[in-house]
Amino acid sequence: MGRDDMTDAEKRHDQLTSAPDAVEEDAAPRIDVTEHDGVTRIDVREDAAVRPGFGYPGEAAEPSDED
Repeated sequence: MGRDDMTDAEKRHDQLTSAPDAVEEDAAPRIDVTEHDGVTRIDVREDAAVRPGFGYPGEAAEPSDED
């Protein structure tokens, strides 16, 4: 299967698992996208390994004084 024959999800998976030390978990979904009444909402999944903000997963996102 050529790259042009792949779906967007397959291309994403291929890209995220092609690095030398990549594991299958690297391609796990990180966001949920929903649309309602013309409004698109993007939520970071609770089980996402990588989350925006400061700190570690599960901690409140607060800036540190070290910056």
